[in-house]
Amino acid sequence: MPGKLDLSPFSRSRVTLELKRTEFGHLGVFAEQAANWDWLAEQIRRVRETHQATASSDPPPPKVLNLFAYTGASTLTAAASGAEVVHVDAAGNVVAWARRNAELSGLADAPVRWITEDAMKFVKRELKRKNQYDAVILDPPSYGHGPQGEVWRLSKHLPGLLAMCAELTAGRRRFVLLTSHTPKFGPDRLKRLVSDTLGEGHVTAEPMALRAKSGRELPSGVVVRWEAGRRTVGR
Repeated sequence: MPGKLDLSPFSRSRVTLELKRTEFGHLGVFAEQAANWDWLAEQIRRVRETHQATASSDPPPPKVLNLFAYTGASTLTAAASGAEVVHVDAAGNVVAWARRNAELSGLADAPVRWITEDAMKFVKRELKRKNQYDAVILDPPSYGHGPQGEVWRLSKHLPGLLAMCAELTAGRRRFVLLTSHTPKFGPDRLKRLVSDTLGEGHVTAEPMALRAKSGRELPSGVVVRWEAGRRTVGR
């Protein structure tokens, strides 16, 4: 029987998630993302403040694209913080799970579009539609398949996807959050890729880890954060 997890003890995120064991051994949440949820909420707060300070009337909410969005912890954190979110994942059952999490979190009516689609295909279509976003969140797997059998390989496809995301956010980009669990793609390599693709901005990259009370750590991937308005010195 599924359980529930309130994220508030782990982060400032006002989100509740359904937990259940999947065939891959996952539970529906990746706890190493907790610091990223806090960062995400703070970024959206800043974007909203900037929009309000420069708008002559009520500004629209920040528009965020979440790719490989899984069960929606980042989507719902962004929505709860005042963003309009497009949630994209290739697995229909996972998108349905994310929608249940929205209901559990009291966010069923939040401005979220739920899309079951291959990430690369969706971004290409958004470019053709000339849609634009203020921010992008990506948590791509090392390997994967889209609903129509599309093949994803991070080592081959991430540079192109990031380049398209740069186009989607051109002229209005406020932040990009990239996380990865792919071997050989450490902080330095991913930071260079993000810096070279997105251009001027403040970029940080660091390992993610699950930390026990004893102080021991379980390495859990890499996070790269790009912010507008500041410039990274050196690489």
